[in-house]
Amino acid sequence: MAQTDEFTLPPRERTHEETDAKCPNCGATVLFDPATGGLKCEYCGWSAEVPPPEEGREVCEMDFDTAESTGNYEWGAEKKMVICKSCGAQSVYDQLMVSDICPYCGATAVMQEVGQKSLAPNGVCPFEISGKQAEQRFRTWLGRRWFTPGKAKKSVRADRFTGVYMPYWTFDCNTTSNYSARYGKDRRVKQGDKYVTVTDWYSCSGVYSRFFDDVLVNASSRQQDSDVRKVEPYNLKKGVPYQPEFVAGFVSERYSVGLKSGWEKGRGRIRSSLESEIGEQIRTRYHADRVSGLNFSTRYANITYKYMILPLWMSSFRYKNKTYRFLVNGQTGKVGGKAPISWLRVLLAVAVGLAILLLLYYGLDVRV
Repeated sequence: MAQTDEFTLPPRERTHEETDAKCPNCGATVLFDPATGGLKCEYCGWSAEVPPPEEGREVCEMDFDTAESTGNYEWGAEKKMVICKSCGAQSVYDQLMVSDICPYCGATAVMQEVGQKSLAPNGVCPFEISGKQAEQRFRTWLGRRWFTPGKAKKSVRADRFTGVYMPYWTFDCNTTSNYSARYGKDRRVKQGDKYVTVTDWYSCSGVYSRFFDDVLVNASSRQQDSDVRKVEPYNLKKGVPYQPEFVAGFVSERYSVGLKSGWEKGRGRIRSSLESEIGEQIRTRYHADRVSGLNFSTRYANITYKYMILPLWMSSFRYKNKTYRFLVNGQTGKVGGKAPISWLRVLLAVAVGLAILLLLYYGLDVRV
């Protein structure tokens, strides 16, 4: 008996009607413009405001305990067929993609922002920095890198900037921490001809309460936390309810780090902050010089979350056959990334630092 190969076609999805709008003057695709916060035609300059959100819609906190979809979303595990309403072409995207550009006609393709297994975004912080401004910020950032070779600063050119809306979780919660620790107070004691520092140690315990607002967690498995954190923070107070017009002309993706995993990351950040703050409180309260053996347990209450998509410019440049990737915050213009290093400049800085230390040491020695 003959065998047949069986396969499943990806589900079909149409682009949002709002993003298929054409310029009334020239018929070109209308895109979101960071400079005006509205829609604009790049060919003839026609512009219009983004329609206001429906009455009553706002970027609000959601209750964590009642969230229905909390799992991770596997990037690339599933595909979808997207039909462009501008030209009718069918393109295959991975399920994480929320917006992109139609490869056939160049029209903006904004798909449904929520899948069967995922949540819809609460809000978006629209792009405020254009691609041209991002390039200017990059050149300023590179020019200030003291250890970067001068030749690189003058010669490198960034590749095409890609504007991406990245998925983020934000968390609010009340915390109450019971802690115990030892604090030390230093005193100078004369031993022979010299004075030495002696620390007297004491035990303490207490309760520390703190409300955390908008703890930011990267919800993309594509981007490393260490990379995106270099360009944080974002001003989330500028967030507005999600509308497909805001992502027109930009790439955007659905979260792949689920709500539950996002909260675990957020709780780790909260714990690091609590450790630092409790230690500082002990030092202040007891006029201590040092804190040791801090242990604490924390109760979390009234946990809420928001699912936001935030603007990011991505690009890279090559220098001496090596590629350097960098990011630019699409809201604030803050730049983060890696740059070439001149080891000659590093050695020079080390030599200067050692020379200063030696001068200080011998200067103090002469006075004594």
